[in-house]
Amino acid sequence: MSTEASSGNAAAFQRAQRVIPGGVNSPVRAFAAVGGTPRFIRRAEGPFLWDVEGRRYIDYIGSWGPMILGHGHPAVLEAVKRAARDGLSFGAPTEAEAELAEAIVALGPSVQQVRLVSSGTEAAMSALRLARGATGRAKIIKFEGCYHGHADALLVKAGSGLATFGHPTSAGVPPEVVQHTLVLEYNNLAQLDAAFATQGAEIACVILEPIAGNMNFVRASVPFVTRLRELCTRHGALLVFDEVMTGFRVALGGAQSVYARLLPGFRPDMSVFGKVIGGGMPLAAFGGSREVMAQLAPLGPVYQAGTLSGNPVATACGLATLREIVKPGFFEALSKRTRQLVDGLAAAAAEAGVPLAVDCEGGMFGFFFAPALPQNYAGVMASDKARFNRFFHAMLDRGVYLAPALYEAGFVSATHGDAEIAATLEAAREAARAALRG
Repeated sequence: MSTEASSGNAAAFQRAQRVIPGGVNSPVRAFAAVGGTPRFIRRAEGPFLWDVEGRRYIDYIGSWGPMILGHGHPAVLEAVKRAARDGLSFGAPTEAEAELAEAIVALGPSVQQVRLVSSGTEAAMSALRLARGATGRAKIIKFEGCYHGHADALLVKAGSGLATFGHPTSAGVPPEVVQHTLVLEYNNLAQLDAAFATQGAEIACVILEPIAGNMNFVRASVPFVTRLRELCTRHGALLVFDEVMTGFRVALGGAQSVYARLLPGFRPDMSVFGKVIGGGMPLAAFGGSREVMAQLAPLGPVYQAGTLSGNPVATACGLATLREIVKPGFFEALSKRTRQLVDGLAAAAAEAGVPLAVDCEGGMFGFFFAPALPQNYAGVMASDKARFNRFFHAMLDRGVYLAPALYEAGFVSATHGDAEIAATLEAAREAARAALRG
């Protein structure tokens, strides 16, 4: 094992590429979408990251969502230290697992029981298996632009017809693995009606990101969610909300609570959680009614297991995080700060004469170099990617770390204060003048 110290980001990237495919362990980190050299991070604190060259950045990735309290929150660090001292992993049940499950059930409007796992991919994959087992059906619906992890059955792009089944978007996924996955356009009511009209009796579930975070930030419209609920109920399919990103991030009760305010009585049948519930540690969950969850082993015939599921250190981290975000006024303050940011970005773009559409909910936000907010993946792809890339690098040069891809949402933490927002918006005004004209 080499102990050589990298002299900078470029050297660290070169070293990593010798032993890691592409030099990264998750593709977006390679900066392939925006070009340039990825920043190798050495440490983080509050709203800041420091790279291996010692340069500080205001962080709007937040580990892709979990760091809602900012990096290194004292209560979270203390909880992790206590748990680690008691043992890193047992392979046996702990009381803390039940305590975290109780907290998720208390906050998640639609779940009566949850199963803890180690990643969002694992949670979504398991939720689909459970939906198929509970309904006795094979077919699933997902939407173009929604990402539910890298399980084979979900790595699919849309076909050209209303009910064309998908083709794999990754090598190594046989076509027969995705033959039961139907991909529709996000927010397209006509396609949804057509799919249920022809396939309704065979559909096990519909899985949806209610606010899609992997095509930047795109909301499911209220009519779309309303129709989804109606069709799933009518045809006996389960409606699965993938809240890996949005759960306990856009509101205390997740995106489903946002829609419940607009649609009284609304609830999905199953939910998938991640990110915030682990506080930065590898932890996720899926849940639903007692009736559905009773189909899981060891009670029922649907098998699911994980050696590190409910890991005591990850569980402690997640519990400590949830205890902070339930404090009175937390989400009101976070939402206000996020709105301050996106309104400021819009003003900076307007000052430069550049069309910019912005949106946010709770501590999650997105922006598009487009005249209006996109409603689906095609709309996202029509936004100005070249302009985004110039803006990204201009912001990075000024010490602001945004997601290194047009297709990713951004995140604000409770530690982003007036000074950090002001510095970000000053950088945005400079970036607009420097990179966005013409």
